[in-house]
Amino acid sequence: MYKNICIVIFLVIIVLWLTNFFHKDEKYNLHLEKLKQEYALKSVPSVDHSKLPSLNKEFKTPQEVTAACISCHTERHKEIIESSHWNWERVAYIENRGISFVGKKNVLNNFCIGSSANEQACAKCHIGFGMSNNKFDFTNAKNVDCMVCHDNSNEYFKGSSLAGYPDRIVNLKKVAQSVGMPTKTNCGSCHFYSGGGNNVKHGDLEEALLSCDKSIDVHMAANNMDMSCTSCHTAENHVMKGRLYSVSSENINRAYCGDCHTNTPHFDDLLNHHTAKIACQTCHIPVYSKVNSTMMSWYWSEAGKLHDGKPYTEVDENGNPTYSSIRGKSEWEKNAIPDYIWFNGTANHYMLGDTIKSIPVAMNTLNGSFDDKYSKIIPVKISYGDQIYDPQTNMLIQPKLYAPQQGDSAYWKDFNWKLASKAGMDKVGLPFSGDYDFIETKMYWPINHMVSPKEQSVGCAECHTRDEGRLAKLTGFYMPGRDRIWYIDFFGNLVLIFSILGVLGHGIIRLINKS
Repeated sequence: MYKNICIVIFLVIIVLWLTNFFHKDEKYNLHLEKLKQEYALKSVPSVDHSKLPSLNKEFKTPQEVTAACISCHTERHKEIIESSHWNWERVAYIENRGISFVGKKNVLNNFCIGSSANEQACAKCHIGFGMSNNKFDFTNAKNVDCMVCHDNSNEYFKGSSLAGYPDRIVNLKKVAQSVGMPTKTNCGSCHFYSGGGNNVKHGDLEEALLSCDKSIDVHMAANNMDMSCTSCHTAENHVMKGRLYSVSSENINRAYCGDCHTNTPHFDDLLNHHTAKIACQTCHIPVYSKVNSTMMSWYWSEAGKLHDGKPYTEVDENGNPTYSSIRGKSEWEKNAIPDYIWFNGTANHYMLGDTIKSIPVAMNTLNGSFDDKYSKIIPVKISYGDQIYDPQTNMLIQPKLYAPQQGDSAYWKDFNWKLASKAGMDKVGLPFSGDYDFIETKMYWPINHMVSPKEQSVGCAECHTRDEGRLAKLTGFYMPGRDRIWYIDFFGNLVLIFSILGVLGHGIIRLINKS
């Protein structure tokens, strides 16, 4: 009896020792905790604008508010009129193009096509007043809209098709007295709704980020970091850090995860080695469009159908417009899994006047390859569709889409592609043969937001697998677990076969000798 008790005690001691020996506590990431503390401290305004005499009056026009702002912030308007947010373009070097002006003025997309010839409607997302046509004076600082980025009252918004002017119900005095650092609402008023609605274009930028939990985005979550856009997209002299990859060409002034987290954020060295060729977003954003659907395709060729002579709209069970007379057919997706490409930070774009070189037409080309030392694998949304082009000139057409009333050649009013094409191409100074058709297009939208908690990150086996892995479409390099090298497999199988034969042979010889 005593012997049995001693054995049991001994075994219990061994089990406890082994458990303690092999147990590893989760390492405490002090760097991450430091970042959390840093961003948990919200800045407190040092100025109460409601007490400033220059703002204690009724404003008849928004330009008067701008003049009041400039009376104290004397040189800020000069910074604004040099920014791409104001100019809708920037000077960039593009391979095979040289030094070019690139931006909303001349880059086309496969959503609303382009802002040229439609300025009065598109200017709702311009940081100025009065952009009703392509004659807008970009040197006039009086038309700078300070409120659209700095309003903290949440009551400022631009009117629909008012050329960038605020809606008539906005209380300019209240807004002027409520300015401060830009918030998510300020940035989102344009970036969430580009393409004609919430989350239409990007897939990872939408109004749900204004108040979400960690499962949607660990950075912007109200119950976590509650970071604003400007926490990452900082600014110096009103030049924002970070660029929209879909319309930016040069690999400068980008915003990277490593700016805060460094390039070795993991305790596991193997994971840190991945960052040499894999962007953080690739693993940490397993899905996008988590709350509201995003548009995956837009077919302009289907537009123009009417019911009883009037335009109409059809929606799916989630309220997404699957058909609209003014825009055609579209397809939507929620909780979408990204596609993946190599990207080195440089890009090219389809610009007004370019001839079509391939089908589908690449509205933007994100450069990169495995052999390029600057390239990393990034997640993207790829939007497909078709849009109008001139088969004679072999160019995509910039149609005139918007007008306040019928009879002005705008497609959204008159539903006549030939009239809209001529009016639009005349406006941008390009030829139109009178002939038109529709051609397939595609466009890449990198996914950078909606970062999931680490527990929901992409697992190893989702990429390192032979069948239907996330990176199955990326070829030209060897990935363990996915790819085969025939001579390694051949010699490996030989080693396995000879090992088995050796063990069996040894056993048989021993049996023979024993007998």
